[in-house]
Amino acid sequence: MKNQKEIIIISSEKARIRIDKFLAEEFDLTRTRIQNLIKDENILVNGKKTKASYKIEENDEIEMEIPKLEEIEIKPENIEINIVYEDEDLAIINKSAGMVVHPAHGHNSGTLVNAIMYHIKDLSGINGKIRPGIVHRLDKDTSGLIIIAKNDKSHLKLSNMFSTKEIKKTYLTIVKGKINKKSGRIVTNIGRNKLDRKKMAVVDATNGKNAITNFEVLAQNEKFSFVKVNIETGRTHQIRVHMKYLGFPILGDSTYGRSDSEKRQMLHSYKLEFNHPASNEKMMIFGELPQDFKKALKKYGFEDFEKIIEG
Repeated sequence: MKNQKEIIIISSEKARIRIDKFLAEEFDLTRTRIQNLIKDENILVNGKKTKASYKIEENDEIEMEIPKLEEIEIKPENIEINIVYEDEDLAIINKSAGMVVHPAHGHNSGTLVNAIMYHIKDLSGINGKIRPGIVHRLDKDTSGLIIIAKNDKSHLKLSNMFSTKEIKKTYLTIVKGKINKKSGRIVTNIGRNKLDRKKMAVVDATNGKNAITNFEVLAQNEKFSFVKVNIETGRTHQIRVHMKYLGFPILGDSTYGRSDSEKRQMLHSYKLEFNHPASNEKMMIFGELPQDFKKALKKYGFEDFEKIIEG
């Protein structure tokens, strides 16, 4: 694939718009991508380098060169995945617990990306690298629904929808302890744990980002609570950190609680609600609970979990 080259002459109605905003909208690219192109001097105004904050003027000549996508060494692998919805713009997968979403150091194969590259042939590439369809992520040991973009336009739209909280994500979890209220809202800042950089923690505003979690207790007994969770933000380990912060760590989560007989945190991304990025059709997708989660619900006193969820 060759570098894409564009020359644009600015009309009067486009004058006084920031150049990064104008080009992002014009070419369906992220503003971060445009800003990086400006920084690398792949975007010139009247033959001269510019700044992302520059406000374009009538008759400005913008020269833009978009380097070809950088191929990344990810091999398609015939790994079974549960595709619960698919069309020409996106796919939704019910991810198994134990599966890493994206290849990284120590996890070069066996990931969700390896699997979707085998099963789904047309995937998006954003920000100059072929990042196969990944719009958001789930922790390795969290199961459930994850959206995969199949073209750049959908990827950009879905990313913006996550940023503007237009995608509602509902999780189900089992926590240790009896929560003493029916529902609640947790608003804190989450950042790196100063004592262990691999962990996240509730921190002050100068050291973390705003995190909002809403929860509803579906059922409980003296030792455990079955909880529905909606998150308004998507911070790393957010639900796990917030439930520990409340004093009710997630069952099976040895990172943010004490080890127990469960092999992974009992946290499942159960439902997604959003308007389709292309058709604007209302979407409501459910991800069936995996067998280990169902077994845990029965083991810890929630035998009627199907009626509880529906109720």
